[in-house]
Amino acid sequence: MPVLSAIYRYPVKSVKGLAMSQSEVTPLGLPDDRAWMVTSDEGVMITGRDYPEMVKIETDVDAHSLTLSAPGMPMLSIERSQFSAACDAHVWKDQFGAWTGAHEADAWISDYLGRKARLLYTGDPQRRVRQHPDIPLSFADGYPLLLIGESSRLQLNEWVGRDMDMARFRPNLVVSGAEAFAEDGWKTIRIGNVVFQIDKPCGRCVFTTVDPHTAQKSDDQEPLRTIAKRRKGPEGAEFGQNVLARNAGQIETGMPVEILD
Repeated sequence: MPVLSAIYRYPVKSVKGLAMSQSEVTPLGLPDDRAWMVTSDEGVMITGRDYPEMVKIETDVDAHSLTLSAPGMPMLSIERSQFSAACDAHVWKDQFGAWTGAHEADAWISDYLGRKARLLYTGDPQRRVRQHPDIPLSFADGYPLLLIGESSRLQLNEWVGRDMDMARFRPNLVVSGAEAFAEDGWKTIRIGNVVFQIDKPCGRCVFTTVDPHTAQKSDDQEPLRTIAKRRKGPEGAEFGQNVLARNAGQIETGMPVEILD
């Protein structure tokens, strides 16, 4: 039986992920996953697609604060309460309310990126999943959770001809012990007492070409070039599955993944 082999969350959109051995999960996803986002003054998202050095920003988060660190930058802790001014935020075609006001964080991010930027906090999310308006959504691209099979990554490595670190693909849930791309055929799975709906494939972008350790884009556009050639579908270059949690519960690595449908 397949097992849950890794759990990741990304407190700030586009920054380095945090590996977790266990986590609560709700329809909103993992706690504080993409709860913060870097934006322009107008609230338009700034991501690693255009600023790959964002993958070198590391975070720590607790019930009260977010801590940022990056090469050449002082460590900075920001209280959640500092995000006290309502503002507009934009993710793709979605416009919704968020929170600003952490001016030290704005200055820190601006210094690191070499351009004026702000750090927004989603708070109690006002945004919803487009195809499922009853489900709340953070600053994630379009879904609360992304699942990828480890065997799928290994198959991609064979196609590309070198190792493609799972961190390139920014999953929340990694499943081992299934055949390559078995997740494409799953509709409903259960991990622990949480039931997940596999909703649609994830279309991939140029961000996958950024090395998560060096922040350098690959000269040969891999692995996106191979994904586009081998995995072309309605969502474009498809790799991984967008997932919805149908209830709240606790998950941990090593748990079996039961295929319900």
